[in-house]
Amino acid sequence: MPTPSSGQGSTRHRQSGELPVFYSSAYTMSACEFDTTRKATWVATSLRRRPISGVVLIEPAPLTQANLQAVHDPAYVDSVRRGEPRELAESSGLEWDEHVWDAVCASNGGAVAAAKKAWHSRMNTGSLSSGLHHAAASRGKGFCTFNGLALAAREVLDAGAGRVLIVDLDAHCGGGTYSIVQHWPAVVHLDVSVSRFDGYRVIDHGTHSTLDYVTEARQYLPTLRERLADLGDLEIEVVIYNAGVDPHQQCQIGGLAGITDAILAEREQIVFDWARARSAPVAFVLAGGYVGGSLGQDRLVELHRLTVAAAA
Repeated sequence: MPTPSSGQGSTRHRQSGELPVFYSSAYTMSACEFDTTRKATWVATSLRRRPISGVVLIEPAPLTQANLQAVHDPAYVDSVRRGEPRELAESSGLEWDEHVWDAVCASNGGAVAAAKKAWHSRMNTGSLSSGLHHAAASRGKGFCTFNGLALAAREVLDAGAGRVLIVDLDAHCGGGTYSIVQHWPAVVHLDVSVSRFDGYRVIDHGTHSTLDYVTEARQYLPTLRERLADLGDLEIEVVIYNAGVDPHQQCQIGGLAGITDAILAEREQIVFDWARARSAPVAFVLAGGYVGGSLGQDRLVELHRLTVAAAA
């Protein structure tokens, strides 16, 4: 688990105005060259070259096999560690290699560390993790190996949080997350997507969870506002935010025409202003966003910086 030596609990990072953001070069250790396995370093490099006021990069402790098995099936966890059986080890859709284990333990460790830091310090935090919300308990999917959102929720609940809100604004539905948390009454899962990939049917377990599939850009922000308003006075102690930028109209994997930089920037303000008004700290992760077509690497990094800036 994260220790004080890794930044978890350091009083220095509890000063007003600082935003702890977890990142390790281990996030991008796997040999597979793809945005999900590389962009954490792109964003970290950008933050070092052009700092956002208050942002402090902290290296998290990686998760252990036992940590992962709190949410994921032991046989699946072991397959990712060993690379066998290969079909299961590569069920995320990303090729397996000897460094995958270290990479996913580190990046999921960052998601967990951010949520725990938010819970303990009552301040916004983040992690430059991605590739989380499609992973189910027993296998990966959609470039996601382990489900850092569910792992983070489980950790803060076990630490004593009464209710956790997962806000998933990736372009695609977070079916993996919902498959895990749907029976956890202390977790609310709010999912607004623009792509039906990994869709699911919400079953009412009294958790206030919702899934919306938006087909027109003009519906996007009003739908988000409505779903947050629907939570009423429900007490939320920590928000875990899957901040995908792949709804952007230039993103070829998930983008929706009419969703611009300005709409994503306003979306980030809606989320963080809502949480601030409720005195609920937010722990964000990067989620989707992919280079291709007219969306280059620098533009993608700028879109992800919108989330960091709003959190700070």
